[in-house]
Amino acid sequence: MFVDKVEIQLKAGNGGNGAVSFHREKYVAAGGPDGGDGGKGSDIVFVADDSLSTLIDFRYKRKYVAPDGEAGGAKRCSGKSMEPTIIKVPRGTLVKDTKTGRVIADISGNEPVVIAKGGKGGWGNSHFATPTRQIPRFSKPGFPGEQLSVTLELKLLADVGLVGFPNVGKSTLISVVSAAKPKIANYRFTTLTPVLGVVKRGEKSFVMADIPGLIEGASEGVGLGHEFLRHIERCRLIVHVVDVSGAEGRDPSSDYEKINAELKNFSEELAELPQIIAMNKCDAATEEQIAGFEKFLDEKGLKAHKISAATTQGVEELMEDVTEALDKLPPVKIYEAEPLSLKELSEEAEGKHSFTVEKVDGVYIVNAEFLAPILSVCNMEDYESLQYFQRVLRSSGIIDELERQGIQEDDVVSIYDFEFNYIR
Repeated sequence: MFVDKVEIQLKAGNGGNGAVSFHREKYVAAGGPDGGDGGKGSDIVFVADDSLSTLIDFRYKRKYVAPDGEAGGAKRCSGKSMEPTIIKVPRGTLVKDTKTGRVIADISGNEPVVIAKGGKGGWGNSHFATPTRQIPRFSKPGFPGEQLSVTLELKLLADVGLVGFPNVGKSTLISVVSAAKPKIANYRFTTLTPVLGVVKRGEKSFVMADIPGLIEGASEGVGLGHEFLRHIERCRLIVHVVDVSGAEGRDPSSDYEKINAELKNFSEELAELPQIIAMNKCDAATEEQIAGFEKFLDEKGLKAHKISAATTQGVEELMEDVTEALDKLPPVKIYEAEPLSLKELSEEAEGKHSFTVEKVDGVYIVNAEFLAPILSVCNMEDYESLQYFQRVLRSSGIIDELERQGIQEDDVVSIYDFEFNYIR
């Protein structure tokens, strides 16, 4: 099964928590804090794998969770940082933010690409020792790893795209000029998936893609073509194959116009790609049919190659023309990663310290995910640790929101499993 678009969930590893520890050794008085830092969480990294040609594996596994970094230990021992979590995808896969459609990365090169960053490890209590705070009983939690929903979209890396109505001879042509062995039969939609073939011309070579047959309305979802039009977008050149014999009972001039209309409806950029027209099945066409189509092209100032893919008539000349055209064209299109918009940046910043405050039966209930790891490492019996927690409540705006809602002295505030009385 050919799958070229899927949505998956990614969760990079959280950083390990810093440790609260004090040096204890015989004959060493007041050894001081020696809590180590937490390890870094695992990044999620995408790499191109040429042995893959479809995204079908992602149909069965939709969620990828990377391991967390280890917590710090005593004697200033840092927790273990996790190795990157590698996800292999076919070369030419675009990674997009599902929510916004923003291109995060184009996995077309050989370099690994970090898609979701693991969280940094938290500091151990040894970092918080000062001349006035010699016994810090708190540490910092690890930072959370990035979590996002991404859409993987495969756009084949091909120099030349073969387009045309079903059964015009595209599969036969690619089988003749390359080692590709597509299914060839005399019925519509024989080719159900894109087929890649490497065409060798002396010391030069290029990749050709047989795109499953388009029909009228393909850009709007009719037939198979709309599923595969995206694969032509990277192509440098289009070879437009037309059945000049009218074997399917269609008019070649009308076929030519309809296919170009579908390309334009799908993408203006796609419609502007250079084209070479191949008049196929000339061996089965009458002179009147060939002359009629040539007249149609002359009126548009276009030329075409007369070929027969089945007998290889004119195929050599066509490939020479394609090779010469490619020498003058820019390389295969690589999509640049798109930066976050101002709106996304502000939403991301707000999300890091987002919270809600609700008053239920006289108790102010605070919901704030970012406080959960902080609570796990704060020692509320320790004055300095408590001061640190109070600073977080003030800097995040939670205290201001409580006061805005009219909290009074000794009112109860509940944050997860921790409750305290409010004191001004």
